[in-house]
Amino acid sequence: MDTLFQTAAPGWLWGTFVAIVIAALFIDFVVLKKQGAHEVGVREAAWWSLIWVAVSLAFNALFWWALKDSTGSAEIANTRALEFLTGYLIEKSLAVDNIFVFLMIFTYFAVPPAFQKRVLMIGIIGAIVLRTIMILLGGWLLAQFHWILYVFGAFLILTGVKMWLAAGKEQTLDDNPALKLLRKVLPVSRNYDGEKFWTVENGRRIATPLFMVICLVALTDIIFAVDSIPAIFAITTDPFIVLTSNVFAILGLRAMYFLLAAVAGKFHLLSYGLAVVLVFIGGKMMLIDVFKIPVLVSLGVVVAILAATMLLSLRSAPAVASSRKN
Repeated sequence: MDTLFQTAAPGWLWGTFVAIVIAALFIDFVVLKKQGAHEVGVREAAWWSLIWVAVSLAFNALFWWALKDSTGSAEIANTRALEFLTGYLIEKSLAVDNIFVFLMIFTYFAVPPAFQKRVLMIGIIGAIVLRTIMILLGGWLLAQFHWILYVFGAFLILTGVKMWLAAGKEQTLDDNPALKLLRKVLPVSRNYDGEKFWTVENGRRIATPLFMVICLVALTDIIFAVDSIPAIFAITTDPFIVLTSNVFAILGLRAMYFLLAAVAGKFHLLSYGLAVVLVFIGGKMMLIDVFKIPVLVSLGVVVAILAATMLLSLRSAPAVASSRKN
C-alpha cells in the first residue's frame, strides 16, 4: 500500500505539472477573457478539446520518460503511464455526465450561450481546488485504513446502479432542495444583468440568476467529485497519478461542454455506459485483495463499454427530449 505522498514521480515533474496548470488557467482567464462574452461554436470547442487532449497525452509521455530515466525500468514506466491513461479516460468519461447536468442547469435557467463560458471557467477552478483537497484526504484515509477501499467500491457500485435506474428519465431542477434553499435565503432578480452575479433593483442589491447557476454548478462539482475520486483510486493509489489525471480531465471540461452540448441528443444511451463503468470499477476495488485486475484490462473494458454505448446511441433513435423550463 502506497503511503499518502509516496510516488514514483520525480520532484521536477510536480513543478512541471503545476506550471502547465497555471499556464492553462492563464489562457482561460486572461487570454480568452479578452474575447469577452461570446457564444463558443462547435469548431472552436473541437479545436480546444483536441488541444487539451494532446497536452494531456504529451504530459503522460513526459511522465513515462521521467520514470524510465529515474528508475531505469521500462516496465515501471509502462505500468505507471498506463495507470495515468486509464485514470484520465475514466475521469474524462465521468465528466461527460457532469456536462449533461451543466446542460440541464443552463437550459433550466435559460443562460445565454455568451454567458456560459464564464460560469464554466469559474466551475473549473472550483473543481480543481475541491478535487485536490479530496484526493489528499482520500489518500490519507487509504494510507491509514485499507478497508476504506471496500467502502469506496461499494459506493461506486451503488452509484452506478442509481445512475442506471435514473438514465433515460426526465431530469428537472424543480424539486432540487439546494435550489429551493437558495431561493428562500436570497432574493433573486428575474432578469440577467450581463455576466454580473449581483445587481441592484429598487435600490436593493440582489443576486442575478447567474449567481444561482454558479451555486448549482459548485454543488455539481462536489457531487461528481465524490463519485470520481474513488474511481481513480481503484486504478492507482499513487497521489501524483490520481491528481494529475483528474486535473487534466478537468482542464478540458469547458471546451468539451460546448462540443457535447451540440450533440448531446445523439448519445442518449451514454449514461447507461457510465453506470456500467462505475459498477465495474467498484467491483475491481472490492476484489483488490482477492484478484487484482490488470490496468491494461481495465483500460480495455472501459474503452469497450463507452465505445459500445456510443455506437448503440448512434444506431438507435434518441429518447424523447425532456421538457425544459425557460
